Formats: sequence, C-alpha cells, structure tokens
Amino acid sequence: MRKLVLLAVFGLITFASQAQTATKVGYADVEYIFSQMPESKQIDAELKSMEAQLKGQIEAKIKKFQAELKLYQEQGQTMIDAVRQNTERELTQQQQNIEKLQQDAQTTLQNKSNQMLTPVYDKVGKAIEDVAKENGFSFILSQQVAAQDVILYGDDKLDISDLVLKKMGVTVAPKPLATTPK
Repeated sequence: MRKLVLLAVFGLITFASQAQTATKVGYADVEYIFSQMPESKQIDAELKSMEAQLKGQIEAKIKKFQAELKLYQEQGQTMIDAVRQNTERELTQQQQNIEKLQQDAQTTLQNKSNQMLTPVYDKVGKAIEDVAKENGFSFILSQQVAAQDVILYGDDKLDISDLVLKKMGVTVAPKPLATTPK
C-alpha cells in the first residue's frame, strides 16, 4: 500500500512540474520563406532553362519521327516486304527511344531540382532550428505539408517565418494579405 501511495504522489509531482513548464509552439511557412530567398529565383530560372532545353531535344526527335512516319504511311504499300518490315522496326524503335527520352528527361529534371533544393531547404531548416532555440520554442510546425494546410489556425505572433528570413539575412518582402472564403 505504501508503494502505491508513493507512486501516486510521485505521479502527481511529475504532473504538476510538467504543467508548470509551458510548451511554446510556433510555426513556419517554408514555402513562403523559400520564395523570399534570392536562391529561389536562380533555381527556378535554371530549372526552366534545363526544361526548355530537354523539351527542345524531345520535340526535334518527335518531329523527325513524325516525318518518317508520314513518309512510311504514304509509301508503305509500295515497299518491298523486307524494306517495309525494316522501316516498321525502325519506327517502333524510334517511338520507344522518344518515350525513354521523355522519361529520362523527367528523371534528370527531378534529380537536378533535388540537387539544387536540398542545400537550400537544409539552410532553411537550420535557420528554423536556430530561431526556435533563440526564442524558446519547444516545437515548430510547418504551415503546409504536401500542399495541405497543417495549421488551420495560428496566431501571427507564433509565425517565425520572417524571423527565419531575417536570421538568414534575407530582406523580408511584405506577405500578401490572406483572402477569406465567401
């Protein structure tokens, strides 16, 4: 019985001490922070340039394929069987190469994006951590995860996004006014 009472008292003391320790929770809008950073415009421009270059290469191959396909469709009936079969194999191979080129282009673009964004998001993460420690926050939540709002309401005083930008030496542009649904 004495052990049970001691355990209950210890539990109450632990609960009371935890209740007195306030947990400070804040949030940050990482996408907003990123959009304000000078690196975001450079990364965006470089990715768009790379995308245009890859798109140009793919379109050139498609144009060549379409021209050869049109020629085959016009002359296919008059070709010798061996030539027609060879042309069909070549056209099929070209079409497969184009599909592979499109997939490779998407992979290349995604890899380049990850390569460029990872250090920036690491920098943002470190700045968030530093600001949280400097301002006594126990937790920092993300405003959005996978384009879904995580924080449905948050007092603006708990938004550390501008503090993070300031910590990284980025001049803060005014946030756009939030629109309310009608």
